[in-house]
Amino acid sequence: MQTEKVARKHEKLEVWQDAMDLVTRTYQLTASLPPTEKYGLTSQMRRAAVSIPSNIAEGSARGSTKEFLRFLGIARGSIVELETQLQISNRLSYVEQLQQVYSSTN
Repeated sequence: MQTEKVARKHEKLEVWQDAMDLVTRTYQLTASLPPTEKYGLTSQMRRAAVSIPSNIAEGSARGSTKEFLRFLGIARGSIVELETQLQISNRLSYVEQLQQVYSSTN
């Protein structure tokens, strides 16, 4: 069974645009984390955030709905990963404006 071929321009996808905004907010947020977290939470959070629009774009370029959905699933996993890291940052009292940034992503 051959899957349906779908042409997408990922830049036009609202979900990709929102994910790009999330990357920007994540970089701004992590800039305020302690220097001791440079190779810890800062790095992890930035990689998780960048992974979201990257997977949306890659899935969009794959050409089939089935593969696109698979990459959306991977992006969703990165969202949950980032959410967990934001909660860890909050529990460690690293970021005062966390609630403000996080609430704008939901």
